[in-house]
This record gives sequence, structure tokens and C-alpha cells, in this order.
Amino acid sequence: MFLKRVAASPDGDAFGHPAPDDSGPVWLTWRQVGERAKAIAAGLHGLGVGTEDRVAILANTRLEWVIADLGIMCAGGATTTVYPTTEPEGTTYIIADSGSRVLIAENAAQASKVTGTDLPALTHVVVIDGTADPAASPPQLTLAELEQRGTEALAGDPDLVERIVAEIKPDHIATLIYTSGTTGRPKGVELLHAGWCWEGVAQAELGLLLPEDLQYLWLPLSHSFGKTLLCGVIHVGLPTYVDGRIDKLVDMLGVVKPTLMCGAPRIFEKVYNKSVTTALVGGGLKAKIFNWAVRTGKEKVALEQTGKPVPGGLRLRYGLAEKLVFSKIQTKLGGRIRVLVSGSAPLSKDIATFFAAANLPISEGYGLTESSAGNFVNRPGALRIGTVGQALGDLECRIDTDGEVLLRGAPVMRGYHNLPEDTAAAFTEDGFFRTGDIGELDTDGYLKITDRKKDLVKTSGGKYIAPSHIEGMFKALCPYVSQAVVIGQARNYCTMLVTLDPEAITAWAAEGPLADKGYAEIVASAEARAMVEGSVEELNARLNRWETIKKVTILPRDLTIEDGEMTPSLKIKRRVVETNFASEIDGMYDGTVAKI
Repeated sequence: MFLKRVAASPDGDAFGHPAPDDSGPVWLTWRQVGERAKAIAAGLHGLGVGTEDRVAILANTRLEWVIADLGIMCAGGATTTVYPTTEPEGTTYIIADSGSRVLIAENAAQASKVTGTDLPALTHVVVIDGTADPAASPPQLTLAELEQRGTEALAGDPDLVERIVAEIKPDHIATLIYTSGTTGRPKGVELLHAGWCWEGVAQAELGLLLPEDLQYLWLPLSHSFGKTLLCGVIHVGLPTYVDGRIDKLVDMLGVVKPTLMCGAPRIFEKVYNKSVTTALVGGGLKAKIFNWAVRTGKEKVALEQTGKPVPGGLRLRYGLAEKLVFSKIQTKLGGRIRVLVSGSAPLSKDIATFFAAANLPISEGYGLTESSAGNFVNRPGALRIGTVGQALGDLECRIDTDGEVLLRGAPVMRGYHNLPEDTAAAFTEDGFFRTGDIGELDTDGYLKITDRKKDLVKTSGGKYIAPSHIEGMFKALCPYVSQAVVIGQARNYCTMLVTLDPEAITAWAAEGPLADKGYAEIVASAEARAMVEGSVEELNARLNRWETIKKVTILPRDLTIEDGEMTPSLKIKRRVVETNFASEIDGMYDGTVAKI
């Protein structure tokens, strides 16, 4: 699929990367990407990489990640993805379990995670940035040196890569992704060339990706969401700017001006928080105009969602709302967005409605690492807020008797690497993959995910609670919140841990008695607690009696990947959170914390 793309549009822009001065993207054509990928493939072949041999990539999202991945596959190998935040112990476990022969590391710091370790299968480490240490164990070389070796090999054997590619079969492993998982040791998911090609073709049929689009790709390429987007990019051929620097995202959106961007809900929550808090902190007429615009936009969205026509008067009012308010939000995202896609974790229905009201509709999708990430998505112009859309391609889906979503089709994994018992347990007798998610399918094929099967909370009174639904509602009600975690398993009532967004809560505090206080003092203040409890009271008014939150604790810091409380794809690891903050949770059940 990749070589066909290179042949079809050799002079078209393929992938961009940031200029040294961040003035804008520097672009490589498909021909240039093809030449570099082939050189890496030939270089890896010279290092002994053959059919289905694993080559690990340990780097942040960047152009070299993409080209290395393509080179590995063109060498007949399979890419083992390792998150750059993975600790040395976790890194060596993944490389050992996968049997990776070569590691492509971002720099010396990443390479040091395996230096001197007992990894008999690992023969070489390739360093992207900086110098290599050939005396290290395993021996090192730079990516530039690997490419040079490959270029020299191709000079003597120009058809080497084409011969290798001709021997790659659809059922060969292309990628081995270790699920970060919310519990236990990560498991290697074997994803095949056939599944990734299926993804590329299926995505092209949706209208989400068009050749004339410009995509901003910042998602972790170590994660299946980022990888599946590359498949669509290759098949369709749209230019994609690759830049994993999250701290530069807001600034670079204004420079790159993409028409397409995909992200996890947290990115959209931050835009929502910033928009709402900026308007409310200003107060007065500014806040009134903002609230009027949002009401107007939501009125329009409500009619569109039910298939009813939008009256002329409302269209005129909406035009004014867009000019006064929503155009500013659109500008923050570069001013040219045609499609936004959310995946990896549940998106709050209220936040999705807000973006639709701002004429920035988010096509929420759904998928898992085990099913190549892209399984369901809302199509442009056929958005049903609160659902994850309809199935891609010919993917089969059915709902089990207990409500679990089951999937069968080309993008589903071959199995868990070296774990036959876990693989067998993951499938039904007739070959459907057990997703672990609870959902509902409507008559038009739209899927609604109601919760994780393992995350459903059963109170001591025997009532089931769906935490993510409650947490999503709360985030929309309180724009100062970063994370919310509902607690209630085997308890006689529900409580909640809350973290506050540093930027949003600092702006909130700037207008009052907390103006000169730091983040720690603000979140510990009576004023912040009163504000949060007020939002909890609003939340409780929308919930069933047994779902209501009786007590809340504001944590002194946000949840982090580094502390193991979130996966790199920004899902909350509930068990880790409950362990790390056990004393705070106990305090909400032993009478230390007052009820709301």
C-alpha cells in the first residue's frame, strides 16, 4: 500500500515536520519518504532483520518515527512500539517479550534504558538524535548511518526492497503494540498487514480523510490510534504534519492551519475549559454574549440532531453568534478545521454538543488496540452526539447477552504475543473478539458505549453505576476540572476524587482573594471547594438517587502518566488511582469529610 502511494503521487506533499525556528512545516514528498524508508529497510536487512522479526521504536511522535516504521515493514519486519515515557524496567520487559532484534531510540537517554541489560535477541541500537556509542552493549549506530548503509546496499542491488516486499503476506505481523492496560502486565497485540490495509481502505470510504486535507498528527504513534491514522494517510495520500510536542500544539495550530485533527477527549476538554473560563472570568457583557451564543448554538444543534429544519430566524441569530463568539474558538484551532475526530476514551456528550454548537462538530469514534483502533466513527454530516457512530467497512458487531460489544473482522488481532490462553479467552467460540465494553446498537447501526465492563461499579446496595458517564457530565458542568474519578465499588454511597486544571483554576482565582496564591493553595481553599461542590450539586440533580455523589475530595495535584495513574493514551487507571489516594478515599467513608 505504501509503495503504491509513492508511485501514484511521488511529487505530492507527504509528511511535514517543524522547522528549526517553528516558522512552519518543512515538507517531504512521497518520493523522498519512499527513498528514506527503503534505505532504512535495506539497512535493517543488513543487520539481519527478516520476515516478522521485531524492531522496536522508542521515541516521541516525530517524522523519523513514521519513516522508521515504514522502513521496518519494508524490510519484512514488525514494529514493536514502546512509549517514550516507559521506565527502563518496562522497556526491557517489552523488548525481551517481543524478541526485538533492533531498537530505534530517540536519543542517548532512551537508548540508555537497555544499555548493559540482558537482552540476548537485541543485536543493535539505532539512535535518531545525537551520536552513537559503537562500544556500548548492544552496539549503537545513528539513524543517518543506518540509512547510509542502506543507500550503499541499494546502489548494488536496486530491487532489494521490492523483492522483500513481494514476499510479505497479508497474515504477517506488521506491528506489535503492547497495551498499556489499566491493570497488570502489558500484553503484546499482534496486528497484521491485512488489518492495517483494511483500515486504510475503510477510512477512505468515510469522507473523513480527503486528498486535499491537511492533517495535524500529534497523537502518540506508539498507540494504535496514531498508527491507524497513518494507514488512512498512506491510502488516501493526504499531507500530514507530524509533531508530538503537546506544549507547542496551540501555537503550531495557528501556523499549520490544518483542516483535520484527531485527538483524545482531554485535548477537547482543555479547549472547552479555556473558552468557558475566559468568557466567565471576564464577566459582565462578555459573559452574557458568550452564554447567549452557546444557548443559540445548542438550540440549532438540538434541531439538527432530531432531523428538523433550522428556522430562518435562528439561522440569523446563529450567524451573529458565530461572528461574535464561535469564530474565536475556531481561530484557536487554526481557523480551517473541517473535521475533528475524538477517540481513545469517552467524550462527554455535553462537551461534544458545545463543539457542535461552535460549528466544530467532533466525529467521535471507537476502537481498541486489539482491533486496530478504527472500528466505529460518526460520519461528517451524519453526526449522532452520544454515539461512536457506525461500523467501518465490513466489520461485524453484535451485543452479547450481558451487553458486551463483540467484534469480528480483518482489523482484529491475530492474538496476544506468547499468550495462547489469554488469546483464547479473548474470543468467543465463533471468533468474535470480546471488547470488555458495554454498549447498545440502534436500528441504524450507531453504537453507544455505556461503560467498560470491568469499570462498572456495584454499590453495597446492589445498584450498578457507570462511572465514565457521571465523570463526563461533571467535566462539562465544571470547566475548571481536569480529571474526575467516581468511587463506589462495594460502598454504600458514591464519592468522587477531583483534580483541577492548573490554567483554568488560576484564571478563575485571579479575580478574587486568591489572586496572589499558587496552585496548591488555590485547590486547597474553601472557595475552590465551594465552587466544586456547587457543580456537584448540579450534577446530582441530573442523576438517579443511587448514583449521586455524597462527598468529594479535591486532590493537590493532577493525575499523571508518570505516577502510573493514566495510560499514555490518557485513560484513567482506576485501580492505581484508588491505591495512590487510598487515604483520601477512606476519609470520605470514615466521617472525616463532610457530606455535600
